[in-house]
Amino acid sequence: MNPQAQRTPDLEALLINAEACDDAVQQPPAPVTRPWLLLLGLILVALNLRPALSSLAPLLSQVSDSLGLSAARAGLLTTLPVLCLGLFAPLAPILARRFGAERVVLGVLLMLAGGITLRSAFGEVGLFSGSLLAGASIGIIGVLLPGIVKRDFARQAGAMTGVYTMALCLGAALAAGATVPLSHYFADDWALGLGFWMLPALIAAVFWLPQARHKHTAHQVASRVKGLLRDPLAWQVTLYMGLQSSLSYIVFGWMPSILIDRGLSATDAGLVLSGSIVVQLLSALSAPWLATRGKDQRLAIVVVMLMTLGGLFGCLYAPMDGLWGWAVLLGLGQGGTFSLALTLIVLRSRDAHVAASLSGMAQGFGYTLASMGPLAVGLIHDWSGGWSAVGWSFGVIGVAAIIAGLGAGRALYVGAGRARR
Repeated sequence: MNPQAQRTPDLEALLINAEACDDAVQQPPAPVTRPWLLLLGLILVALNLRPALSSLAPLLSQVSDSLGLSAARAGLLTTLPVLCLGLFAPLAPILARRFGAERVVLGVLLMLAGGITLRSAFGEVGLFSGSLLAGASIGIIGVLLPGIVKRDFARQAGAMTGVYTMALCLGAALAAGATVPLSHYFADDWALGLGFWMLPALIAAVFWLPQARHKHTAHQVASRVKGLLRDPLAWQVTLYMGLQSSLSYIVFGWMPSILIDRGLSATDAGLVLSGSIVVQLLSALSAPWLATRGKDQRLAIVVVMLMTLGGLFGCLYAPMDGLWGWAVLLGLGQGGTFSLALTLIVLRSRDAHVAASLSGMAQGFGYTLASMGPLAVGLIHDWSGGWSAVGWSFGVIGVAAIIAGLGAGRALYVGAGRARR
């Protein structure tokens, strides 16, 4: 049998049959009586997992001037919520076992709305504490939603994951493009522009309420996979996840400020970021499918990372006449790097239990590592007084991601030094 033809079924089988792998240790969940309502709730929740991160970037210069923030403190502000994605992710399964995943999602959505309100209403203290609360909320929900998709849409897990990813990217794009116009609408008040994104979180909570009332069997982790922290391949997957995420959150946090200093208005800079994020939808869906057609994923990893670096350097150094072309290239590259990072977690795992443990490791350590990128950019800008030197950090992170990706992209399983069959 052609081993190449077996790669896509391997990926689909791991996603589709993940629930079956848990049958020995848990009872089957209650059937979903209104799947359309659950799907709508999932989409609305996913739409709220990036606006708190991408809405601040177009207003960062205005916020910094208003509150007297240095570039280093502004860098810390962009770093804090990303750091929380990694630090608070381990709380998600603990809370889910205690209260149920659906109830936790509802409660954390309300916490997210509170964090967004806090950062827009109470000056510098509220800005930092609200960013921390919002990041913690996103970190917890982000861990729980894939498990709910896997449980309640087991036979459509691949398609539902694609819908979830598209909603996540769409939320980021909407916030990046609409926050500055909203602040202008509210009498040029940046606080109201940021605070607006509390409303979608509350709307999502309303539509999620029926799921919190429905009694589901608690989703239990079947077993703890030992030895991942000593597995080189697991660390390569983790490093690739963290390094590509670092570039993504640098773009979320700093790209509008870079473009504003290069001559764009805040509105236009936000639109460029929004357009780049929208383009990610194309490669986020296509890159994993193309990557599984070959013998491994190393070539795909190199290609999408080079596209990302090309787009970054173009936005930073190239003439502004071609800015939109570079923004499109950046979006295609980053959509591919993110989706490949998620795909590697599945492809490098023998079964759903290993995939869950590897996912926790990659997200926990990876997002913690990713948070250092925006902080480093702020420090470099503060030290150099401009953006030119920032390009070196792009190059170092990108090359490191390629090196980690060349290891993670090999056709091996974590915990075993032999090729996938």
